[in-house]
Amino acid sequence: MASSKKKIPRHVAVIMDGNGRWATSKGLSRSEGHRAGADAIDRLMDSSLSLGLEVVSLYAFSTENWKRPITEIRSIFNLLVEFIDSRLDKINARGIRILHSGSRKKLSSLVLSKIDHAAEITRKNRKLTVNFCLNYGSQEEILNAFSRLVEERKKKSISIQKPISTKELEKYLYTYPLPAVDLLIRTAGERRLSNFLLWQSAYAELFFTENLWPDFGDKDLREALDWFGRRTRKFGGLENG
Repeated sequence: MASSKKKIPRHVAVIMDGNGRWATSKGLSRSEGHRAGADAIDRLMDSSLSLGLEVVSLYAFSTENWKRPITEIRSIFNLLVEFIDSRLDKINARGIRILHSGSRKKLSSLVLSKIDHAAEITRKNRKLTVNFCLNYGSQEEILNAFSRLVEERKKKSISIQKPISTKELEKYLYTYPLPAVDLLIRTAGERRLSNFLLWQSAYAELFFTENLWPDFGDKDLREALDWFGRRTRKFGGLENG
């Protein structure tokens, strides 16, 4: 059974790892693995709604993923377009808001138009926010945020020598104004953050599972939330004050 509502994280981030390994284990192509991974996203959205989660961020495509074979990259983006086209009406009807966090550079006009359309259609929905981190890299995000902050200070004639607060910098992150990540889940047995939401996950609880992403379901999410509910979150302080 899931944890009490008070202990459910506001923001859950997921590194969806293992599509390729899942496909290989079944004698399927990597593209078929990514398709199965898209079905797992469907299940995650359903479970997140039923459990009352507020925000779910999904590591859909990193800035480092451009190093993969061009055929696989095309397959991933074709699947993304198909995912939006086939599921947007259902997503909107269920009160889910779609967001995109990541660089718009290198993304095709078709992919950008689909993402922007999904975000616009669902912008008033508040039952659940699903944030697709697409062409996302956290180090690049932080550098970009700092550059934008400096430019904005120049425009407003504010000295760059003035100390920068965390709240000021956060306004220029891709994810602003989403809350900080409370729980970060990574599938497929890997135990690293892979340049994902580094700033936002400064005090996140990290949950690692051996399950490959296409096999991840409601039971797995509940297990992660139960584990989170048992954690003591001190944020650098002492448990008893």
